[in-house]
Amino acid sequence: MTTVFVSHPQSKLAHYFGDRAIAALRASAQVSDVRFNPTDTDLSSRELAELAQGCDAIVSYRQTVGDEALFSALPQLKAFVRCAIDIRNIDLASASRHGVLVTQASAGFIASVAEWIVGVMIDLGRHVSASAEGYHAGRHVVPVMGRELRGSTLGVIGYGQISRYLCDIALALGMRVVVHDPFTRTGRAELAETGLDALLAQSDFVVCLAAATEATENLMNARTFAAMQPHAFFVNASRGNLVDEDALLAALDAGTIAGCALDVGRAPDQMPSPRVAAHARVIATPHIGGLTPPAVEHQAMETVSQLAEIFKGRAPKGAVNAAEAYRWRQAFGGTA
Repeated sequence: MTTVFVSHPQSKLAHYFGDRAIAALRASAQVSDVRFNPTDTDLSSRELAELAQGCDAIVSYRQTVGDEALFSALPQLKAFVRCAIDIRNIDLASASRHGVLVTQASAGFIASVAEWIVGVMIDLGRHVSASAEGYHAGRHVVPVMGRELRGSTLGVIGYGQISRYLCDIALALGMRVVVHDPFTRTGRAELAETGLDALLAQSDFVVCLAAATEATENLMNARTFAAMQPHAFFVNASRGNLVDEDALLAALDAGTIAGCALDVGRAPDQMPSPRVAAHARVIATPHIGGLTPPAVEHQAMETVSQLAEIFKGRAPKGAVNAAEAYRWRQAFGGTA
């Protein structure tokens, strides 16, 4: 019989895991007991280790850290199941050393994030939030000439799953699309592929969707912002690590770029930094790009399915270290 611990804080459980996934987890024939984080806070390694003693698997909230201290304190733990695609909160080498299987969910938020991007491009180009803010404050609002997406050039940095979906939408809206990705070719004649500087120089909207790696740290900096057109807008829906925030603020203050929209930043939990979000030329949202019922349910239900496979001794899709997960293999006869 197996026991699963879900680490989501109580106030985050409905938004980031959901009733359907909870019910499915409890109903699983492979799970005998489900425990939950009884607090409304992100658990430290020590707190999580105390609460998850005797558990076979942990379903990890996005702020839950899987580190050496945790894995060494939980000798019965066989799997650390991340209910998201980003596993940077997990010390994978430590998990493998302790024989703990690590999994990640697939990207169920593709449409959700792409729609958020289209929404903020319209907002930026038509001054929607700025006008609404003026009316809310009781000020006289002067009409400002807007920009249509049709006929504008969209520059997309990084060509992953969200970018592919976004490019299709942009083309349907009549935009010209330019893509920069040094590792992936689009294979599509209707998309112009170019270097980063060339993309920045010709785009009316620059959307950052590159993966967060050491190589992309501060990819958008003083030099790259200076390469953008002064009427252009910058949109970040990837990770805050890709942006030098001091350079972004300087570019906004100097009029080097016209404005920006951010769903991510360098504040905790990848939230936009308050000092950036407060700028008059910034539209900021609290990491909600993927916060829609279909997007959340996709990853939560996939996590439940992964657990069922794990407890049957099968490495699920999304397993990242099955060959090293000796605790899992010994307990369930698992095979990589």
